[in-house]
Amino acid sequence: MGTLKLLSIFGTRPEAIKMAPLVQALAREPGIVSLVCVTGQHREMLDQVLGFFGIEPDFDLKLMVRNQSLNALTGAIFTALDPILEAERPDLVLVHGDTTTAMAAGLAAFHRRIRVGHVEAGLRTYHMDRPFPEELNRRVIDVAGALLFAPTARSKDNLLSEHVEGEIVVTGNTVIDALQVTQTRIAADAALRARLDAPFAALDPDKRLILVTGHRRESFGEGFRNICTALRILSERKDVEIVYPVHLNPNVQGPVREALGGRANVHLPGPLDYLSFQRLLGRAHIVLTDSGGVQEEAPTLGKPVLVMREVTERPEALDAGAVILVGTEVEKILAAARLLLDDDAAYARFAECINPYGDGDASRRIVDRICGRPVDEFSANATKSKAAPTLRPADGSPIMVARD
Repeated sequence: MGTLKLLSIFGTRPEAIKMAPLVQALAREPGIVSLVCVTGQHREMLDQVLGFFGIEPDFDLKLMVRNQSLNALTGAIFTALDPILEAERPDLVLVHGDTTTAMAAGLAAFHRRIRVGHVEAGLRTYHMDRPFPEELNRRVIDVAGALLFAPTARSKDNLLSEHVEGEIVVTGNTVIDALQVTQTRIAADAALRARLDAPFAALDPDKRLILVTGHRRESFGEGFRNICTALRILSERKDVEIVYPVHLNPNVQGPVREALGGRANVHLPGPLDYLSFQRLLGRAHIVLTDSGGVQEEAPTLGKPVLVMREVTERPEALDAGAVILVGTEVEKILAAARLLLDDDAAYARFAECINPYGDGDASRRIVDRICGRPVDEFSANATKSKAAPTLRPADGSPIMVARD
């Protein structure tokens, strides 16, 4: 095999986190010329991740514009990326996940008849507006993709049922690769831990930490008001501290600060850099989130997760018993949180579940396939080893949303 030229394209912090270990692995491979292109929507947060992993982009499209519409961003990516594809003519373009950046970059490469590799292929809710526009984006990429790197066997099954033409390889998720590197570095560096803990010196170490993330656009309005109501009620407990890094979107800032501002045991910093969030994740007792990546990261660290969405494209952790799907209804959130806070046996069942999303070798598997070497596909033997308990509120109606 001759030298291969690859171009990895990403624009947001979550994409950068999940692509970073793969970019590093590609850079170590002697038969590959690895180029990196960033579109740069999340400028400051993106730069923090690139700096931590020591990645210097070869191309920076600098497409960050305030209040940019999805159509404007898509058009800008096509316009800025096409000359690079024409000039470089890579053998393979790598994109990640389900962002508009990934979808537009994948289509742009397809239009140039350049093969597309999709990292984290095959995730599905089969609800086109949940999440929006991510569900459409990932389906488009998988139709156009030549190499589909599915994180789990379930993701592969989704792709097989859709009769896509690309080759499917089960790799595990690269976010676990990144998580293991990051948590190892934090654990080995006392000075780093002290620096990361300093902004949260007010946290009472004798109380359980509830870590919250929430910014999905499908929850704007009533959904966010319900989430904030549930958190306000939880904050009345004397045994918890709540940290909610608040997204800058006014649709999130408004209801969160109105409902939770000024409470002594509720902490509302702005968006955190990658290392700071990882440190809090390691300290957390339970996690409430609508983030896809956090659903994968937290179980690796033995942290039970309440997913504040109606459906999830990551059902493996539900089957493994590490996650409860609670939606945005106040009583469902409260009932699940109270179970994990008040029932030590229930907490232990969730915390002891084995993460079905990866083993830290996803990047190696992807590089092996790109280079034509045999691949030992990822297998999560414990995916169905435990089942999450069915929770019921006082009226006896089910609290746990049916698995999708």
